[in-house]
Amino acid sequence: MPGKPEKHPGRRDFLMTSLATIGVSTALTASAGSANAQIAATSASRAAPAAPSATVFTGDTIHGKKVVSTLDVNDLEPGQKHFLYFQGVEMPSGQHWYVSVTVAKGAKPGKRIVLTSGVHGDEMSSIHTVQTVMNLLDPAEMSGTVMAVTDVARPAVEGMQRRWPNFGRGNDLIDMNREWPGNENGLTAPSRHAGLLFNRLLRPNADAAIDFHTGTTGFAVSAFNIGGMDVPEVKAMLELYPVGQIFDNHVYPGVLHNAFMDVGIPAFTPEIGAARVLDLEMVALFVEGTLNVLKHHGILAGPIGRTGKDVRVFVGNSAFPILATEGGIVEHLVKLNDKVEAGQKVAIQRNSFGEVVAEYTSGVAGEVTGQRSDAMAEPGNPLVFILFHKASPDRGETYPE
Repeated sequence: MPGKPEKHPGRRDFLMTSLATIGVSTALTASAGSANAQIAATSASRAAPAAPSATVFTGDTIHGKKVVSTLDVNDLEPGQKHFLYFQGVEMPSGQHWYVSVTVAKGAKPGKRIVLTSGVHGDEMSSIHTVQTVMNLLDPAEMSGTVMAVTDVARPAVEGMQRRWPNFGRGNDLIDMNREWPGNENGLTAPSRHAGLLFNRLLRPNADAAIDFHTGTTGFAVSAFNIGGMDVPEVKAMLELYPVGQIFDNHVYPGVLHNAFMDVGIPAFTPEIGAARVLDLEMVALFVEGTLNVLKHHGILAGPIGRTGKDVRVFVGNSAFPILATEGGIVEHLVKLNDKVEAGQKVAIQRNSFGEVVAEYTSGVAGEVTGQRSDAMAEPGNPLVFILFHKASPDRGETYPE
């Protein structure tokens, strides 16, 4: 990733991985300790200034909403919701990409929680989850602040596609969830955009953070959370969701929740089904869990709702990828969340004549956490991911994101 500063490896990323990413995964083994060391030094990390602290209004308004280039939620009036645009990276035209910011500022002081979505532009259920949570909040009854950014990679969201279409050096598609914490002076627009958002909007206003995602186009996932359960603050939040799977792994560097972790801010990633659709049943589970997190941090009053204690939760620390070896139509023999045994057949593939050209089996015992949703596949496409427990996890594996 040219133009990016060296970063401590951390956690996350999963869908549309290929043989190349699987090969890279072993190089990430040393990443596990970074986030833990940073969390252990939380107070020291947060004492370091992230960027200019005072809110800066540009003087512009868009659809009646004021534009900021730096935000400190402490500058906002308590007991109200505030709707703003953040001025992101500059385009070749000299205009800027703006992202939507909603701040529910409680009437009383308290913790600050940041909710993000739209880091990948094809992930609609994640955006809807955050919007729903924010619509349920009444700042007059809150202690603390919840800030939501729902269209982080704005040009990717506009095209409802995973990657940021970048034209600075010819046509390119860049996965913004490999760019964090970014570089305000980086060589690509996504790197600069990530740097601006992280330094001037996200990090300065977070005591904890949740970065919401779904599967990617062509690949659906179950309802699960990704995070390191060896970090007590993260484990406590992960277990507050009534969803059936937890991926306990310190996954890829360059993802947003790892950027938070690396500066001592507890963070994790929910995964909410398939891309490009609204899965309202899954959304409801993650809304309930997120409200539980806000209650856990004292921002909301009232009893905790359903949690992982109320559902059967499968915890795995590794994801076993099954990749296509042929081209053709894929027929799945298992469903998301199904238990599978090592050696069990999980999919077959047929060519244009309807002949079976490949049969695919699981190499491990675990649960199905991701499946290719596009009917056809070519060699190298991920077909199935099996969440399982490995005695000595690599702490940096691929997973279906």
